[in-house]
Parts: sequence; structure tokens; C-alpha cells
Amino acid sequence: MSDEKPPQLVDYFVVAGLTDTSRPLEEENQQHRAARPSEPITDVAVIIRSQGEEVPHGFTCIETTTSGHPVDLNAGLLNNPQMFICYKRSRDKPPLIELGVHYEGKDRPKPGYKILDTTPYSRSANLNSGGPGHQRTFLTYRRAAEPHGHNTLGVTDICLIMPSKGESTPHTFCRVDKNLNTSMWGPALFLCYKIAMAKANTLVYEAGLLGRYPEQDSESFPLPESVPVFCLPMGATIESWPADTKYPLPVFSTFVLTGASGDKVYGAAIQFHEAFPRERLSEKQSLRLGLLSVVDRRPVAGRSLQTRKSICVLSHWPFFDVFRKFLMFIYRYSISGPHVLPLETHISHFMHNVPFPSPQRPRILVQMSPYDNLLLCRPVSSPLPLSGASFLTLLQNLGPDNAVALLVAVLTEQKLLIHSLRPDVLTSVGEALVAMIFPLRWQCPYIPLCPLALADVLCAPVPFIVGIHSSYFDLYEPPRDVIFIDLDTNTIFQSEERKLLSPRSLPRRPCKVLLASLHSLSQQLDEMYSGPGEEASLELLLSDAEAARGRRAQLELEARAAFLRFMACVLRGYRSFLRPIAPAPAPAGRDASSLFALQAFLKSRERAYHRFYGQLLRTQLFTQFIEDCSFASDRDPCLEFFDTCVDKVQAELEKPEDTPLMELDDPRGGEHTVFITPPEQPAGPDGTELPARYRYDGFPTLRPELLEPPRDPLVAQLCQARSSAPSSPAPRRTKQEMKVAQRVAQKYSSVPEMWAKCLLGHCYGLWFLYLPTHVRAAPAKLRALQLAYDVLRKMEAHKVVLPDEVCYRILMQLCGQYGEPVLSVRVLLEMKRAGIVPNTITYGYYNKAVLESKWPAGTQGGRLRWAKLRNVVLGAAQFRQPLRQRERRAAAAPSAPDPLPPRLRGPPGSADGSLSDISFATDESDRADEGLVGAGGVAGGTPRRGLAAKLQQLLSPGKRSPLRPAASAELPTGPRDAAAGPRRGSEQRDGDPPPRRSPAETLLRPRERPESTASESSVSLGSELDLSDTSVGSTGIPKSAEPPADRATGQEPPAVEVLLSSCSRCQGCGALVYDEEVMAGWTSDDSNLNTTCPFCNRSFVPFLSIEIQDFQLPPSATEDGSLPPPTAQGPVLSDRRHCLALDEAEPELCNGYPDTAVPRRSERVAFAYLSPLVLRKELESLVENEGGEFLAQPELVDSHPIIYWNLVWYFQRLGLPSNLPHLLLGSQHVAPAPQMQPPESPCVRIRLLWDVLAPEPDSSPPLYVLWRLQSKIPTRLQSWQPHGHPFSPAFLGAVMNHVGLSEVHKAITLLLETLPAPGGPRHPQRSIYREILFLTLAALGRDHMDIAAFDKKYKSAYNKLAGSLGKEELRRRRAQPPSSKAIDCRKSFGATLEC
Repeated sequence: MSDEKPPQLVDYFVVAGLTDTSRPLEEENQQHRAARPSEPITDVAVIIRSQGEEVPHGFTCIETTTSGHPVDLNAGLLNNPQMFICYKRSRDKPPLIELGVHYEGKDRPKPGYKILDTTPYSRSANLNSGGPGHQRTFLTYRRAAEPHGHNTLGVTDICLIMPSKGESTPHTFCRVDKNLNTSMWGPALFLCYKIAMAKANTLVYEAGLLGRYPEQDSESFPLPESVPVFCLPMGATIESWPADTKYPLPVFSTFVLTGASGDKVYGAAIQFHEAFPRERLSEKQSLRLGLLSVVDRRPVAGRSLQTRKSICVLSHWPFFDVFRKFLMFIYRYSISGPHVLPLETHISHFMHNVPFPSPQRPRILVQMSPYDNLLLCRPVSSPLPLSGASFLTLLQNLGPDNAVALLVAVLTEQKLLIHSLRPDVLTSVGEALVAMIFPLRWQCPYIPLCPLALADVLCAPVPFIVGIHSSYFDLYEPPRDVIFIDLDTNTIFQSEERKLLSPRSLPRRPCKVLLASLHSLSQQLDEMYSGPGEEASLELLLSDAEAARGRRAQLELEARAAFLRFMACVLRGYRSFLRPIAPAPAPAGRDASSLFALQAFLKSRERAYHRFYGQLLRTQLFTQFIEDCSFASDRDPCLEFFDTCVDKVQAELEKPEDTPLMELDDPRGGEHTVFITPPEQPAGPDGTELPARYRYDGFPTLRPELLEPPRDPLVAQLCQARSSAPSSPAPRRTKQEMKVAQRVAQKYSSVPEMWAKCLLGHCYGLWFLYLPTHVRAAPAKLRALQLAYDVLRKMEAHKVVLPDEVCYRILMQLCGQYGEPVLSVRVLLEMKRAGIVPNTITYGYYNKAVLESKWPAGTQGGRLRWAKLRNVVLGAAQFRQPLRQRERRAAAAPSAPDPLPPRLRGPPGSADGSLSDISFATDESDRADEGLVGAGGVAGGTPRRGLAAKLQQLLSPGKRSPLRPAASAELPTGPRDAAAGPRRGSEQRDGDPPPRRSPAETLLRPRERPESTASESSVSLGSELDLSDTSVGSTGIPKSAEPPADRATGQEPPAVEVLLSSCSRCQGCGALVYDEEVMAGWTSDDSNLNTTCPFCNRSFVPFLSIEIQDFQLPPSATEDGSLPPPTAQGPVLSDRRHCLALDEAEPELCNGYPDTAVPRRSERVAFAYLSPLVLRKELESLVENEGGEFLAQPELVDSHPIIYWNLVWYFQRLGLPSNLPHLLLGSQHVAPAPQMQPPESPCVRIRLLWDVLAPEPDSSPPLYVLWRLQSKIPTRLQSWQPHGHPFSPAFLGAVMNHVGLSEVHKAITLLLETLPAPGGPRHPQRSIYREILFLTLAALGRDHMDIAAFDKKYKSAYNKLAGSLGKEELRRRRAQPPSSKAIDCRKSFGATLEC
């Protein structure tokens, strides 16, 4: 597991301002606009020249429009009074900040506005004085509040426009949408005004770096050199103010820096002024600042000198509100005092000791001082990229219609210049413009807050999105091919050279839904902030402030979802036009035209929108989007989420869908909060408080000796997010995939058949999560991959419900890792054949495997000819093999009957020297087994006999010997193989040879051993009843008791044998709940460990009971290197009479092993039995935290036993190969192996049991155990007491007779009369159904009984008895049949368990 650092809240603290090397920004050689006004407008007036009124002193009269047309407010009237508007500039009073027009009797006076009702000469200032019947019209204005600072925003210019003359609102001007000329004659006339910051006596320089912490760059993120100019985007200034001017409030701004790889760094800064020493100015600078008189160069009194500075924090997280509070605290700390602690202590404390919020502790409360605190909450968990966007700010400043117009501009890659006088708004709106086009990603220059020093980017010949302060237009002429967005006036200015597409060019229905949603959100915003003033302030300032923030977060989510739905409708169906790279890729394989069918996609859209789609398909946005969808990238989870949104939306609807595309995940909902205390104040030698000695005249230069190291590093460790192990990202499901899987499980949990297939799909998902570990350890990688491919095909053939595409994705990634592109193409074709459209993540891994792997040579003629020759030679060798085997059998047993033709594959290691050692079979264990037999290394030297011949002897009563032959050569592999043979033999009685199996089938299916081919009753010789469904489960995937490497290949017992049972006892009613009933009781919740008891309906946690038997020899037995001689092994017969005869003849043998073969060490443990849904979640977490390599280490058994044993159970249950059993040899459950080992490594055998491992002390024995004991058949459970129960041999025979005569209801009645009621002494733990089922299986054998038919008979008998006894009574006596869910689970997983 890698030691990656946890996320860091703040990367750098920066101080920016004027340095000695700062260069002036206002160079003389630059082409500037005309000099901007140095003073704001403080007064307006109306004069009537026809009445002899003159322009007042200091006022300026507006006599023409912007294009030079003469202006007269009453030009259309016969008695033209010749009225004009005048204004005055000064600094002796607060400036005007807004103008308006008031229609008397029609409009209500606005609060804070004053009506200009008289002229300076005390006449009426009615602008429409044509007569008594005309509408009285007056000018209104609003003045800035006292006191005002030097840099207060105010009206700096006023103009009049006539739209009838082709005049429009000048750029950066606000227009009052009320006609000044309301008469019937004359042109319409509108008032426009500009708000700006009127500055005089100011020098502007490029900002430089004054201080930083830490001083050394980090390796992952060095401090960019351009940070100071972003902290002060309009430059570091030196300003001359009147002496009595008050300091303005600090200005907060944010910016975004984008790295070469596309990662974003967020900056938060505040700008403030502080005193600047006059001694540092030159004479020329003093003259420009008005500090010296022009004539005699004498100092001008009554002036103060100020400079602008900035402090800033850089972070990879957009916690703008938190950073604003911290920076304001640091600024207030610097201008107050004295203090006991230096300023540097608070800075280093915040950077080092405030941890990043984690899922375990989502809230961090930071107490910076007794009066200042801030709350840091974990970012909202969202599948969308992290962003500092605010869609509500976009709507508040531009409105719904302009927001849609900007969406068209961004999608068609226009040059966009956003400007405002509020720098903190620019970043929020710029981020929203970039985020609204998700999943497309802006590829061109993007600077949401552009410094004045970098304004040359506006002349770039490429599209861009740039935000800039509106004062830029006071200094420079903007380019003509740029679209301007004024956030202060809610206007969009388009040049004649570049016109935007109309919103009508967008798809009509999606655009209509988007506009309706935005208008609704805008109205809700107005209601939140424009209610009655007192009520609104109380709501926002008192106890409802938290609710208001939550409401705003919900509206923000809805706005983002509205744009997301529009993009999903625009790009719907795009995945079907992606072109997978099936053949060997050409050099131009990454070209967009080769990856996407552009023309076919365009033709699939309505013709009316081809112009919009044509421009969209030609953009860099769309090209990069296609590449992201075609190749694996870090954006895959986001794109996969977009694919799910595309599936949800219905583009033909004219209203949003009922299912929301995004849901609010409030990170503040957690209960755990970490409290960070302020820095500790040092104490004096005698414990007294130290004096306050830190006072600052301005923001100080940071002193490194005062910047403290981390005070408490454990705090950060408590809240750090767990780092991700350097494992492959493919096994990890995205959050969206987890949600989809959860919904599918909830849907299928109420459908019995689908619930079983859903559980089965998650089981196979577990194996594919383990697949990278298995392939890594496999000697033949291609064979292991082919095995996984065959498993996929079998799953698809049997319609297993896969919850996601992880199975396909992992296999595709492994194909790329091990250079198998052809197999990757086959996997993709299987996906399409199964009707699964690969999502972005899977598709990316597919293309990566196809592009980066080496393809086989195109000419394979020679290989094909060699393969044909090889087949001919192998065929000849295989046909010779039956003759040789027949000769051997005739020599060894002349009286044996002629067998059926054996399996058409000879032993590779046979002594006859045939060429069958180059067989197509790839199972090394098969070859090892056959080599032992061919070499004659068995007791008695009996050669191997054909499988079909032995099946003929076992299944034909006239040809079977009552006792076993002298000696047999092979060892039974397990109960599954024990039941496999008879059915295969019965299917081949007509003499047809069995078909040749593929190498993958050979891996999946173990070698059939004829001595293990018996019914369940035959297995009772040594262990227990085999209830297996043998070689093929319900999914058609061949079963195997254990992988070839885990199988015993010699004649001695395995080194370790493990017995597992999932039969669990309900804590409520004491009944035993069996595997299929446990599965049926699980829920779809992937965090719920409980199942439901079918008898009392209570929830309880089921357990896996494990018994580990260690057969390894002690070290003393192998000191001389000699091993005990192997014991002979007898065949297992399929008839109980022969079993009894064999038991009487050779009581010392038990299923081929001597009774003396007892384990050296035996241990029983129990762990929780997890649902596949729960286990998959835990396994994914383990792989993410520890890495996939951990699954191949023995530490897995001891450190994560629940995960380990559940994986062993499921893999063994489905017959899927794994190396997990071998890990047991290195765990604490098994004694260390002796130093001298046999030539072959010790094997571990796994046996899955249907019934309990050990009986309860006071419980009655089950009927099938009594049958065995009374029939003197050895059983595994020897601790049952054969007395103290009411079951006689006659009773057992009567039950069997009723079952044999299809009178199951009589058998149930007999048991009801005999068995004690539940709750009494020695009450039975098993249900009546289970007792009859197990007894029938023990007496008849698995091959002589159809469990499905038995279930139907039992259900019919139950319904018959329910009419007389009642269902409630039968349920109380536990006589009900299993639920349909349980039956379907047993059918899907197969009855592959022993008793």
C-alpha cells in the first residue's frame, strides 16, 4: 500500500504588491483610450433654455446623442421648451450610483431614490411639459451612502441615444428602459449611464511577490510565477488621496490557474490599501500623483499616499467562502493589536493543523480566535468534475435568456469576454460557462480573471473565455471580433464581424425545457432575496440562515441538472456512432473521423438543427470528447455518469423527467465534527501571560523563524482520506455503477427467479475482481484469459444478471496488459451479442488494448498447415490408444466384460510411447494423473481402465462385481466428481464416444474419476451424503471440486482438508436455515449482513462454519526422507447393497482411506456468511486500500478472514478456479510444513456441506443420520446419539414407503404425529421438508431422485394438508415447503453440497 499524502487544504500563502522591480503597466507607447474622468458625477440637473435658464457653474450640458444628433427632450412639440440634461463632477459629496426615470401616477417611488422635480431656477423639471394631458416624467437618482471612500463606485458618464437613428447602448453603459419623450411626436429618447471607479492621481505597476509560505516549492505543485499578477489583476497601484479619505473595505476576488495537464488550482485573494512612504517616490512620480505643484515643484499639503496589496491562498479545492473568512481574519489581525502571538503563527497553524475533511469526519470547525471561527465541510460528492461554478450567480447576473445565448456561444467556440466591476463574480460565472457544457471540455484559453498584464490574450486568433475587470475598457480599445458579456448591466454585445447563432437553432424541445427550468429557478431566487426587507433580513441573518444555504444549494443543483439534461438530449445516442477499432489499428487510429461516424450522427438529427450540429461537430470540444470516450482516461467516471443520464432522458418530452438526474448529497449531514483550537499562547517562566508585543503598521514581511511547524500532526492523520493503492482502476466500480447495481438489486429482490440470477451475477463479479490476481499467478496467461472468456460466454448463454460491466472491463484490461488484442475484440463482440452497450470506461479499456497491444501476423497459412498435420498425428495416436488399453485390460483381468469405447484422449505420459503427449488438452493435472497410471505406479499394478467401461460396470447390475477389484489407481477428488460419472455414463450408454473438450473446458472441469462416480448413498462409505448436481451447475459452467493445483494427485490423503457449511441456526426460533433459504432471506442492501428466518421471520446474521483438518506428517516422519507406503483405494459403488458388502468385507477402509488417516490437527472456526452484494463491496474496498496483490498473500487468511472464507465458499460453489485454498498453508490455522516434502506441493481439498458440521448437544439426530446408523453405514457425524429419540427402523421404513408411493402427505402426517412440537425438549431443528428430503436422498441416492419433482409433490401434499390442519399450524410445526425464492436460488446455484 502506497504512502500517498492526504489531500492538503492549502498549498501556499502568498503576499503580493509593489516591488522594486515592478514595471509600469501604463506605458506611453501603448495606444490608450482618451483620458478617463478623474472625478465621478455627483449631481444632475434639468434646464429649460426657452425660459432663459443657463447651464449652472461646474455643470456640463448634454446637447447631442452618441452619434452627434442634436438632442432636445421636447423636440416634437409646437411649443418646444428646449429642455436639456446637465451633470456635474466633483469629490465634495458622495457620487451618484444609479439614475432612473419616474412616471408620475404610474410608478411608485423607489426607496433611496430622489426625484428631480425642479430646475436649478425653481421651475418644474417635468421632461414632458407639452400640456396638462401628457404624462409627467421626472429624472430620479440614488446617491452613495456616507462615508464614501476614495475608490467608491459611481456614475462616471451619462449619454442619450435615439434607437430610431440606429444608435445602441454604448459598451459598459447601463440603459434606463423608459422613454424620456412620451409625447406623440418626436423620436424615442433613452438615458444611458456608466458606473465605474473614478480614479485620479494613480500609478499602476505590475504586481510582484512580497512573501510566500512555504518558501520551498513542493514537487507535485511548484508555485506559479504568475500568481502575484492574478492576486492584483489591475496592478499594484500607488494612489494619492485627500488626507481625510477613509480606507475602503477589502475586495475579495478569486481566480483559476489551469496546468498543462488540465488540472485546476484555485486562488482566493483580498486586496487592501496601506500607507506608502513618500520618500520612495521620484520627482516624476510625485508630479504625476499631484504631490508637487507643477510650477514651483512645492509639496502639496493635505494629501496622503497609499499602495494596494493582496494576500492570497492557493488550493486544489474551491473552498472560496472558507478562504475568504480566513483571509479577512488575517487582514484584521494585521491592522489591530498588539498581540501576544505573531501573525505568522496563525498562518502556519491554518496551513498545517487544519485537516482536510474526510468521509469519517466531514465537518471541521476551526476556532481562529475567541470571536472568529469557520466551518469546513467535505465537498459535495458528485460524479461531475470539481468546479468553482455558481449557476445561480450566472442566472442572477444574466438571466435565463442570456444564459442560453451564452450556452450556444460556448458550444460553437466563440471568443467570449466577461467583464464586471466585481472581481469575485467573474470566476463563478466563468466556471459556470465551462461547466454548463459537460461532458464537453473547453480546450481553448480560459482565464476567468485575467490580469491587466496578460490582456494581450484578447488578441489571440483562437476562441477563448476570459474575464476581466470593467476598468480595462477605460484604458484600452477592445478587439472587434469578441463577444462582450457585461455582468453589471446584464447585456451581451455582439460585433458585426461575429454573430451568435440564435437559440432557435438549438433542438426545440430540449431548449424549451431548459428555458422553462431556468425561468422557474430565477423566479425562486427573486422570491428568496426580494421579499419584504425586514422579513428577508430576519430570515437570512437569524436562525433560518442554515436553511437558506441549504435551499440555495438545492437550487444550484437543479440549475446544473437542467443544463445536464439539455446536453444529454443534444448528444443522445452518440455511443451507437462510436467506431470500435476491431482490426489492427492504422497509424491514424486516433483521428476523430475514424473513431466516430460524424456524417451518420449528423443525419440522425432533424434537418432544422443541422447548422448547429455542423458547427458543434467541427469544434475542438467535440473532438476531445470523442477521444475521451474512445480511450481510457481520468474522466471515465464522469463520462460513465453522463451515459446513465443519456439513458434516463426522453428528448421528445416538453417537461423534465420525474427521476432527477442529480441528487443532493449533503456532506454536512455527518455527526462527527473535528474541533480545531486556536494556537496556544506561550506562558512566562512563572506561568504568567506574556505581554502583547506584536503590532503592525502594515501587512508585515513574513519572518521564517516565526512560522511554526505542524503542532499536532495526529490531527491530520485522524481526518485524512485513505490513499488509494497503486492498483489497476479497472476493478473499481464508479459511484454511479454502484447506484445502478443497487437499484437493480432492489428491483429484482421481489422477483424470485431474477433475485437468484442477480446474486449469481454478483458472485461471478467477485471472481472477475479476483481474476487479475489469478492470471498474474497462472503459468499460462493466455489459457487463463481464455478461461475467463469462456466463463463470460456461459454466463451470457444462461442469462445471468450482471449488475455492471466490470466483468467485461477487467477482461479487456487484462487483454491489453498481456497483449491479446484479438481476445479483446471477441469480448466486445460478446458484449454486443448480449445486448450490452459498453460504457465509456469499458470502451476506453477496449481501445487501449487494441491500440497498444501487438497484433498477430496477418499471414497464418503456415501455422494452419502445421495445425492440420498435428491434428492428423494426434488423431492416429488417439485411435491406437483404445486398442492398447483393451490389450492391457485383457492381460490384467481376462474375465472382465468388453467395455465401451473409452474417452478419446490418451494419457500424455503413457508408457507406450504414443504421440498423445502433444494433445490439445492443457490440464497439467490430467497429465500427471494419467502419467502415474501409465507408469504402473499404483498398488497392484492395475492399468487405467476406460471411463465408459467402468461406468458400464457400475450402472449395469448384471456386469458388476459385488466387491471392488484388487486395486484402483486413482483417488476420489470430491463429492462433485463422485456424482458426475453416473449421469455422464447413462447419457453415453449408446456407445457414442464423448466429445472432445476445449482447453477452457478442461480448465473448468476436472478429470472424471470413475471410482468417484457414485450416487449419494455410495459416498456414505467414508464421509457423507453427496447432494451435488455434479459436473455442470445451473449456469452450464463446469464445476470442479477445486482447481487442478489444489487437487490430490497422489494416493495419500490431502495435506489439508477444509469442510465448510453455511447452515446457520436462527437465534430466534432455534431452527436450522440452509443455504438456499439464507440466500432467499438476504436483502438488496449492500451494507446489511442479516438474512430472514423463513420460520419466524426474524433477522439474524448467518455464519460460515469451517473445520480445518491438517493431515501433514510431522517433521520426525520425514527426517530420513522416506514416506509411508500409499494405501490402496477402492472404487465407490452406486448401490447401497454393494456399499454394505464392501463395508463388511473391508471394515478398515473408508472411502479409500484407512480409518487410521486422522488429521494431526483439527480446528473449527465460524465467520459471518455475507451476501454477494455485501462481499463485493468489502472486496472492492480491500483491493482499493491494499492492492490486488494482497489477494495472493497468506496474510489475507488471518487479517481478513471473513472476506477470505466467503470467497473460498463462492468460488468453490461455482467451480471457479483460484489459488485461495493454497493461502491456507501459510496461515495460522495450519502447522508449518515439514522441511522434507514430497516431490509435489501439498494440496488443499475443499468440501462444501449442506448440513451442520457438528450437532447441537441437546438436539435430536436427523432422520438420514439415523438411517445410516441403523444401516451400519459410516457417517461423518459420529457424535449423534442413536438412542433417546422416537424414530425406529419401522418408522423410517414407513416414511420411505409413503414417499415411494407418492403419498408425501402421509409421510408429513406421520412426522407431525411423531415429532415433538417446536420449543419442547429435544425438539427438532430441521423442518419436516428437510428431514424427508435428506432421508430420501440418503436412502435412494442422488441419481435416483429428482429434487424438483420431490418439491412439487411436497408442495401438493402441503396444500392438501393445509385444508384440514390449516397453514398457520403447519407453519408453526415447520412443515411448509421452501419459498419460491429459495427453490430458485438452489436451482441457479445448483445443489452442489454434501450433508
